[in-house]
Amino acid sequence: MDKVNIVLCQLLLANSRLSYRELADKLNISVTAVHKRIQSLIEMGIIRKFTAKISLSALKATQVIIFGESKLPLLYDLKTELAKNDSIYWLAIGSGNFVYVGAYLKNISELESLMRHVRDVAELPEPTVGILSPEPYYAAQRVSDTALYDLDYQIIRSLKDNSRKAVAEIAEELGVSAKTVHRRLVRMIKNGLIELSIEWYPDASNDIITIFHIYLKPESGEKVMNSIFKKYSPNMLFYWCFSNTPNFSLAFVWTSDMKELQGIRESLEREESVRSILPNVLFSGCIFETWRDKIL
Repeated sequence: MDKVNIVLCQLLLANSRLSYRELADKLNISVTAVHKRIQSLIEMGIIRKFTAKISLSALKATQVIIFGESKLPLLYDLKTELAKNDSIYWLAIGSGNFVYVGAYLKNISELESLMRHVRDVAELPEPTVGILSPEPYYAAQRVSDTALYDLDYQIIRSLKDNSRKAVAEIAEELGVSAKTVHRRLVRMIKNGLIELSIEWYPDASNDIITIFHIYLKPESGEKVMNSIFKKYSPNMLFYWCFSNTPNFSLAFVWTSDMKELQGIRESLEREESVRSILPNVLFSGCIFETWRDKIL
């Protein structure tokens, strides 16, 4: 992948229904070039699906990340074991036998049992739990109109495995007008009730994806992390801040080679607000279906 493909993937992760024209304008390339790049990403297995889900805010769900150094001698069967828990949506394995597990909780009271399960299955003697901040840097403003109606659920279900489906096709499938579908989609997107994204597997390329554990100095915070993100974008794909560890973030960084990775590491170490960093190169990742998907 090159930086254009990286930005293209970021745009689709944030809104997979952006038209080819909108993508072309944002990337300053032709519509034909956008189409070719998306097809190439699909053929390489980097983009595997264009997805639609009920948003976490609409579900009033909590997203958590559990990670640490696994003591398992072999990690081959870990994916199969974790997939049995319908709260777990993501697994990534990095250098140093580091394991990262993402999960959606219907209620925060489920956290303790989930943590025990991940700790035992992945053999994490000292797991770290991060509760994602409810309003990350890219979140929409809070709105009062957060109800989802039967037709909204039907539209999301129709888009579940192909979020780029045409409005006319959805309307024909559901037996309503295209205007109705368009109006409801606009409302759901505006109010943050639907998540339109992609199943993204950057490890299918020959590039390097690294998770940086970034520890900020005590006087720093999420605004500082946002400034760091802007400075290192598009190499820094996104980051997670946690409500229970305010001066710690996980940042996902893309580089084309080890030399570029080393340069970013050294630059981050020189940041005035950074206390320390720990980079872990990711080797593999997978996405699981959860209770959130089964609602549809």
